[in-house]
Order: sequence, then structure tokens, then C-alpha cells
Amino acid sequence: MSIRPKNIEEIERIVPLFPLSGTLLLPHTQRPLMVFEARYVSLIDYILTTNRMLGLVQPVGEGEESPPGRQVPLQQVGCMGYLCGFEEISEDRYMIVLEGVARFELVEEIHGDASFRRARISLERFGDDFNLTKGEGDVDREQFLAVLKAYAEFADFELNWPEIDNIKTPELVNMCSMLSPLDPTQKQALLEAGTLYERAQILMALAELEMERAATGSILQ
Repeated sequence: MSIRPKNIEEIERIVPLFPLSGTLLLPHTQRPLMVFEARYVSLIDYILTTNRMLGLVQPVGEGEESPPGRQVPLQQVGCMGYLCGFEEISEDRYMIVLEGVARFELVEEIHGDASFRRARISLERFGDDFNLTKGEGDVDREQFLAVLKAYAEFADFELNWPEIDNIKTPELVNMCSMLSPLDPTQKQALLEAGTLYERAQILMALAELEMERAATGSILQ
């Protein structure tokens, strides 16, 4: 079994891609996914025989969740995921768990015979993604929690509040970013945030804007 990379030097620069709209993966978080399309079942089969690594990246625009073909443009920034768990539901279906490792930039797509897409990537901008505590002291945790509690109630999504006290601030910000019901463009902005503080500020601003719009709409009706 391969080992999760500990730095950018341990990540290969040509990687298989899993294009998926509206799905956010961030470093040091886990994301369960059901895989059933033939090309991505082949992708999982492939990484199980190699290093268990794939690049999760969103297509440009807000069309199909997983657009077919190789012509659909992809966002320039994605996140490398390590396959930390899987269950083969049937011959053509996997339940997998991806652990976010580090973000990457797309350099160029590599064409080949595989049914899934592959690309050359760069990770040099994102070496700090391996530092779990980076930026921890920059985020006002109490303010962040106050906004996200209000937003979770407003948008009707669940967070495990009894466990929140045991979660470090970077993990908290990234977890809330992944769970929040935002559109693909907003999720891409969270992914590309330069610092943890910036990601927290973006998420709070998006949450407050959505709640404010709803309140204004109610008043005008």
C-alpha cells in the first residue's frame, strides 16, 4: 500500500484527473464520493495499482456535474487527493474516501489512451498546504463560529457542534468550506484562497451575503 505524501517532492507531476463540478476538497480534510461512471471506475482501478493519488478539479462553468469528453476546460487550480479508503460496491461502482493533500496548478493536459484525463501539474505555490497549523492564529475563531452557526441554521446543513471544540481552527475553516451549500464558482474561490484567513473571510462574507439577501427579499415581499 502506498503512503500519503508528506511534502510536495513526494507527489508526481503527471497525475490522473477527476473533474467534478461543485465538489470541494481541501488539504487535511476527507471527502466521501460514490464513483460509478466507467471512466472513473477505471481511474480508481488505476490508482489502486500505483500511488492512490488523483487530482480533483472542477470544470469551468456550471454545466454538467461530470462533463464527458476532453474538450471541456478545467479550472487552473485543483486539489490532490489520496485514496485513504474504498469499498467495491459492485464491478462498476466504488465508494471511496479522498483525503486532501495539497492544491495544484494545471500546467498542461497530457493526451493518451486512458479513458480518464491526465495532466502535468505544479505544486510549488502550495508547499504550505502540508503545514496543518499554518495561519491558525490569524482567524478570529469566535467570530467565524458565530457566523457559521447562523448560516448553518439558515441554510439547513448540519455541523457536529459538540465536536467543534476538539477541532483545530484550520481544520474547522476547511471543513465548513467543504460542507457549506455554495455554488461551484464560490467553492473555487474558497479553494484558491491564498491563506487560511482569506478563506475564512471569503466564507463568512458569502454566508452573510446570502442571509442578507434572504432577509431583504422577505422584507420586500
